[in-house]
Amino acid sequence: MASRAARTKAGSGIGRARRPELRLPPPVPFEGGELEPDGDYDGLLFADVDFAGQDGGGARFMDCVLTGCALDETRLHHARLLDSVLTGLRGVGTDLGSATLRDVEVVDARLGGIQLHGAVLERVVVRGGKIDFLNLREARLKDVVFEGCVLVEPDFGGARLERVEFVDCVLKGADFHGVSMTDVDLRRAAQLDFARGVGGLAGAVISPAQLLDLAGAFAAEAGVRVVGLDG
Repeated sequence: MASRAARTKAGSGIGRARRPELRLPPPVPFEGGELEPDGDYDGLLFADVDFAGQDGGGARFMDCVLTGCALDETRLHHARLLDSVLTGLRGVGTDLGSATLRDVEVVDARLGGIQLHGAVLERVVVRGGKIDFLNLREARLKDVVFEGCVLVEPDFGGARLERVEFVDCVLKGADFHGVSMTDVDLRRAAQLDFARGVGGLAGAVISPAQLLDLAGAFAAEAGVRVVGLDG
């Protein structure tokens, strides 16, 4: 008998993203202090902590809950966030370049200029909130769902996307230049607006209505002029 995943793909023509299934133990409140490079944080609750300007590069967060934390200019380069829930994060210029996020839920984030270039995201849900100028260049996304969020000028340039879904979310000025896609589902996005890369959506699925909406963008990217007979 075919697996459920196989049946789902056979029925819809596209593989569905696997979401994280988190069962966290009761977290222990963080006792304070600054982040440490290569620090090890296991089973902790970070509530309304201000990490602005701190350096947690290479740190590992396992079974953690971060809620209401400030991440302005926080350095988390090469950090690993595993089996964790991040709620109500806010900040500008957070550096998560080359980080790993696996089995993570990001809920109601308010972030700007966040750097996730070269990062690895696997079984991640980004639900609600607004993220401006999200940099995912050269990142690898597998089993990722963007749900009910607003992404303003997200940059996916050169990234690899596999089983990624955009559900009830808004993409404004998105850059998909040079993206490699497998089973990327854009059909349920609330709004699609591309700055560039719309001509390279091979491996993605869109709805008939979206095709009509994007016809002008497809023509422009292909260098086709659309002129009426009286023009």
